[in-house]
Amino acid sequence: MRLHVDQRHERVLALVRARGSVRVAELATELGVSAVTLRRDVETLAAQGRVHRLHGTVVWPGDREETQLEEAREAREAREAQQRSPAPRRPDAEGLVLGMVVPTTGYYYADVVQGAREAAEAHGARLVVGLSHYLPDEDAPQVKRLLSTGANGLLLTPSWERSAPEPGTGEWVAELDVPTVLVERWAPLGHPAAALDRVRTDHAYGAARAVEHLAGLGHRKVAIAAQENPHRGRLQAGYEAAVEALGLEPAPVSPLDGKPAVSRAERFDRTLDYLCEAVERHGVTAALVHSDADAIVLIPRLQARGVRVPEDLAVIAYDDEVAPLADVPLTAVAPAKREVGARAAELLIARLTGRAGARQHIDVLPELKVRS
Repeated sequence: MRLHVDQRHERVLALVRARGSVRVAELATELGVSAVTLRRDVETLAAQGRVHRLHGTVVWPGDREETQLEEAREAREAREAQQRSPAPRRPDAEGLVLGMVVPTTGYYYADVVQGAREAAEAHGARLVVGLSHYLPDEDAPQVKRLLSTGANGLLLTPSWERSAPEPGTGEWVAELDVPTVLVERWAPLGHPAAALDRVRTDHAYGAARAVEHLAGLGHRKVAIAAQENPHRGRLQAGYEAAVEALGLEPAPVSPLDGKPAVSRAERFDRTLDYLCEAVERHGVTAALVHSDADAIVLIPRLQARGVRVPEDLAVIAYDDEVAPLADVPLTAVAPAKREVGARAAELLIARLTGRAGARQHIDVLPELKVRS
């Protein structure tokens, strides 16, 4: 006669209480049920705290000695399985030192450096960092210092204003005597540094992805408001390519385009005026704003000027440093910064250990994180 589930649970409890511990397979045979059914019963009872389940055995909760013996057996079996496994591979870059020159270890580059450090340590190498503080004349001295202290190869983010060297500059990067990987930088064809390995975020793709998302929501006129920084040119290029490919109406040009550097306060004022006018006079209904820190500052100012976000102007931020922390968390394009650092370090290690093969130009795609 098939037992009701409650009756079966009582039989299981009685048998385990009487014996202290019982194998699941033995219980299933004794009760005349399948192992699957018995395991389900035991899981239910264990969730209620009425029995312990350990590696195919059911243990009465009061029998701590049996429980401890079973735990010890499981630990022993785990150690034996580990001993049977192949020995872990010895780090292939043991003792190597990777020198890394970045403009800063804050903001964007904190995650890039972290990714490079984790990758270096995973291979047995050590990462040493030098800072240029965005001063072009500081790049070479930092490189010289790192090489003098024993760096075997270099991860370089030169202080190039447009992420690429101006004509007639930057040749020294290609003349270094150690393997070098450009990080978040590139050199145009014909420039000596164009032949170097490089790993960068595809910012053009990121901007285009934002425009594509906004177009998918029905927006036909999308603006871009990007601060002057080394990535601005690629953001603008991706934005313009997406507007053309999607057949959107072009938005008016930002007043910051092609203009000399202005103070931070003036930049906010000009951007605010531009976006308000774009909405009120030109029919713009969405904008990509770089950076997300700028977006968080601009949104309450827009609302104070009568431009509702997102009702009048949908905003996508770029960088995703603080976008989740806005009053209304912002949809943002998130560069894979840690991945960029890790891929660059791995490429340099492969070059130093003779495993890299042909030179590589790696573009890492950013991710669009959709929020409120």
